[in-house]
Amino acid sequence: MSDFPRPVIRPRRLRSTPAMRRLTAETRIHSAQLILPLFVREDTSEPLPIQSMPGVVQHSIDSLKQAVTDAASAGLGGVMLFGVPAARDAIGSGATDREGILNRATRVAAAEAGDALVVQSDLCLDEFTDHGHCGVLDAAGRVDNDATLERYRDMALAQAEAGSALLGLSGMMDGQVAAVRDALDGAGYHGTAILAYAAKYASAFYGPFREAVDSQLTGDRRTYQQDPANRREGLREATLDLAEGADILMVKPAMSFLDVLSDVAELSDVPVWAYQVSGEYAMIEAAAAHGWIDRSRAVHESVTGILRAGADAVLTYWAMELARNVG
Repeated sequence: MSDFPRPVIRPRRLRSTPAMRRLTAETRIHSAQLILPLFVREDTSEPLPIQSMPGVVQHSIDSLKQAVTDAASAGLGGVMLFGVPAARDAIGSGATDREGILNRATRVAAAEAGDALVVQSDLCLDEFTDHGHCGVLDAAGRVDNDATLERYRDMALAQAEAGSALLGLSGMMDGQVAAVRDALDGAGYHGTAILAYAAKYASAFYGPFREAVDSQLTGDRRTYQQDPANRREGLREATLDLAEGADILMVKPAMSFLDVLSDVAELSDVPVWAYQVSGEYAMIEAAAAHGWIDRSRAVHESVTGILRAGADAVLTYWAMELARNVG
């Protein structure tokens, strides 16, 4: 037998059994770290399946109630609401209509949830405009940043009045956090928090979401969402949102931008979240349906990776499934 020196340091000792691996895990998923996105459609009386996102539906107002109750019972941290209106126009009038689908859904969800979880609402115009952009357009067809901020201010007041505890500013307009904070504070909504989508990239992984909200977009959003090639820019955007008063920062998507997520988490003195977007969900579901990957392990690993990179919480369409499995 060879007399070469035997290793003294043996990291494998801590991988020897399932119990040992569980005990020494550095990253854990807890249900309170999970936020469930929910789509609420105006012109339906029952949940409608989203073909590109198996297991995800567009809710009716009635089915939303049960979804929120289930989310609270599972111990989720929150739900993020997206509205799917029956009619759209150039300025997204439905977004500020008290009886618009998102504001109605927010009132229902807030009443159903009570203090059991945080009801959040998407503050962006893309679901409500007939051109599908996240803001209003100028005469040349370009997104007008400052005119859009005025619409965001009005949206913020409508959503706060409806009972949203946390406004998800996802439009990537310059100055949006400062504009919304000023509007909220001016109207006395000092306790309404702002989730800034600080680093949101013009990603190829949003495709299924477009079906989920029945997007009317033609063209792309590259003049306001970030270039996927840029890492430092994500940090710059996060720094600006912190200075403007964001309560929480978001990186979106998660999977392709774990380096940006890590950078922002290193910088931030407020919570940092990440959005595991529709394309990430659809890829795993499609591969698993073909038997190419172990679905359960892939779901768990994907969210673990996001948390490991620095996220304090994750928006994921698997929130309910994970909560049942991890506690």
